[in-house]
Amino acid sequence: MSKVDSVTEPAQTPPGETPLALTRRARKMHRLLAQRYPEARAELDFTNPFELLVATVLSAQTTDVRVNLVTPELFRRYPDAQALAGADRTDVETIIASTGFFRAKTDSLLRLGAALVEDHGGQVPHRMADLVKLPGVGRKTANVVLGNAFGVPGITVDTHFGRLVRRFGWTALEDPVKVEHAVGALIPRKEWTQLSHVLIFHGRRTCHAKRPACGACPVARLCPSYGVGETDPVKAAALVRTGPPR
Repeated sequence: MSKVDSVTEPAQTPPGETPLALTRRARKMHRLLAQRYPEARAELDFTNPFELLVATVLSAQTTDVRVNLVTPELFRRYPDAQALAGADRTDVETIIASTGFFRAKTDSLLRLGAALVEDHGGQVPHRMADLVKLPGVGRKTANVVLGNAFGVPGITVDTHFGRLVRRFGWTALEDPVKVEHAVGALIPRKEWTQLSHVLIFHGRRTCHAKRPACGACPVARLCPSYGVGETDPVKAAALVRTGPPR
């Protein structure tokens, strides 16, 4: 693991909780959530690293469900980096229009295809340092690709993940990179990718931003934020979403 990928940022503990107690609590919460969501996985549809990279770039400011609706046609027309690099801009814009910000995303995709061809022989690199140099790719996207296409453990700090780890009291940090490092210090590296899936699933289905279903949460007794949402078990159960996220 290179220095740029190393975890050095200590987690910030709630008042009265030692670093060791926090680590034990965080790992227990992860185990319980993994039991609740054994099906947790990346919810973007893909068959290879190129497709996952493109889909993740498209997922900015929209839902995975929406991306999954447009990528079949996009990948049919432009199945690899070479094809994407030479794609017709208007055609790409038309295909991805429903994902929002389609002009900026089209620009990123065309430049992404060109960069893959020019710098990596048309292949998606499998190092963080190389991925984050690609157009439209930051650490979050890079970690998604590394963890799900290459089996390299990574923590994906999206909106749901950040909200949950702060509610859980695992860290008070806001910056995504610092959150990534702080949480990575609590959980074994081999579990980082699955941790990301589990917390994102929980954030989309139970621990909602505006009205979390506290009374239906498997980690309620370990969560310092219990009570910010619905605590009645029956009412909370009605808030839990099943199936793909909306």
